[in-house]
Amino acid sequence: MKFPKFPILHVWWDELCELVKDEGILIFVILLPLAYPLLYAMIYNNETQRELPICVVDDCMTDRSREFIRRVDATPEVVVAAHCTNMEEAQKLMRRRDVFGILRIPREFDMRLWRGQQAVVGLYSDLTSMLYYKVEYLAVINVAQEMNRNIKVRERQENITAREEELARWPIRFEEVKLYNPAGGFAAFLIPAVLMLILQQALCLGVGMSMGRSRERFRGLVIPPTRHYKNTLAIVLGKGLVHFMLFMLMGIYMAVCVTRWFGLPQLGHFTELLGFLVPYLLACTYMAIFWSSFIFRREDCILLFVFMSIPLLFLTGVSWPGASIPPFWKVVGTIFPSTWGANAYVRIQGMGASLGDCHREILNLWILAGVYFLLSCFMYMFEIRKAVGRTVLE
Repeated sequence: MKFPKFPILHVWWDELCELVKDEGILIFVILLPLAYPLLYAMIYNNETQRELPICVVDDCMTDRSREFIRRVDATPEVVVAAHCTNMEEAQKLMRRRDVFGILRIPREFDMRLWRGQQAVVGLYSDLTSMLYYKVEYLAVINVAQEMNRNIKVRERQENITAREEELARWPIRFEEVKLYNPAGGFAAFLIPAVLMLILQQALCLGVGMSMGRSRERFRGLVIPPTRHYKNTLAIVLGKGLVHFMLFMLMGIYMAVCVTRWFGLPQLGHFTELLGFLVPYLLACTYMAIFWSSFIFRREDCILLFVFMSIPLLFLTGVSWPGASIPPFWKVVGTIFPSTWGANAYVRIQGMGASLGDCHREILNLWILAGVYFLLSCFMYMFEIRKAVGRTVLE
């Protein structure tokens, strides 16, 4: 299909046809954004660790130590999978990964409590995952606090009323309310930021492979030496429009469908999401077009963009506290749309923020979109001169 009077539409149609014909590009721009969110959400769908197997070494062997163990076993976080006679036996179970923690009750546990002294229990956790330590610690500390309250009440048992017993148990009553992540789960905490990173990386990979394919076809040029590719704005707008339209659909799919299917936070209004996705995807699209100018073979985009996924996730300040990121890396993070986009998306979907509440992130996304658009125009001006020069020489 030809659009001689509309070079933007001509470039748009050519880019769309090239995208549809190339299986490699289709994998990155269609299959990856469709499948990756489902894969990540399925992996972390359980949100929190439950019934983690641990073993117990009870050197005390008294009613109170057995009560402590029963209470720990009754918590939803852990399950007592084995009782060992000594630490050596327990360590063998942990090395075989039959259990992921050891709870040791020392011999003097009950005696110290009867004397009114502080007792100590040992918790040895498998730190190959921080989640193991978290659930084991929570289970043991909650049981210890509850037993501690009961011990205080029994010590004041004589001449005590029901009201005084209640005050002894709960001198200060409090209610725990977990804001923005009621389940305290990993999926609601991490997946929203990962979704935005998937959009950016898929765009970079798709545009990069398209750029590498063009250089291979046109002997080092990224545009064909034809009259339709003489207008810089037409090239940049036409190519960018194809990927922007496609990834707008992918962004809506992630923000609406994936979020709803897996019960992720979804407090943002649809209009707020659209208002956020437009500058975010424009910034990602033109960043991908500019950085892809350094791609000379189809495979180069994988080497350039894939390894950046984990560092970019850390730079968002979601998986690692932003206050702990060194100033240099904070500055580096500002040049990537994912840094601003992940934070804005988390605030909109997880906290119910409006676009006005995220004005700083939205403004920076528009600035990045404008800067990368201008850089892409300069890059294609250079490429047009190369194409014209080659045509003259030939």
